[in-house]
Amino acid sequence: MGLFSNELEKSTHPEQSAKPHNGTPQAASPATPAQKMVESPSAHAGSSAAGYLDHGTKISGKLRFDGPARIDGTIDGEVDGKEITIGESAVVTAQIRADSIVVCGKVKGEITATQKIEIHPTAKIVGNITTPKLIIHEGAIFEGQCSMGQESDRDRKVRAVS
Repeated sequence: MGLFSNELEKSTHPEQSAKPHNGTPQAASPATPAQKMVESPSAHAGSSAAGYLDHGTKISGKLRFDGPARIDGTIDGEVDGKEITIGESAVVTAQIRADSIVVCGKVKGEITATQKIEIHPTAKIVGNITTPKLIIHEGAIFEGQCSMGQESDRDRKVRAVS
């Protein structure tokens, strides 16, 4: 089962038309369940995500993104990647690990970033965060502990064993 693809992507919204790689408009067709999980990231202003999980998508398990990713659906499990954006409509109950993480939706779980975590006004985080750089916008809700030091010895040992 493929969740992400570089092939032609179809819009899940009938009022929008999908654009193939050459930029020529193409009529939208009804989305199958597999197509619903993949949507053009350009449909979301300001998003440069290569991987995208749309609103209404529900996944339980481990996710790994090799490039930028945006999540607007419901996730339960673990999320690993380089650049992860949790959209406003997202509900994530997971351990999240990435270089850079932007949170605009709801997250319950441990969040670890090697570079930075940015928490937007629409975000609600319940859980501990670890990052060298933290940005919290006014209006954001964060309930938990924050560690802004370097990666702990315990975390290094766990990653070395894994």
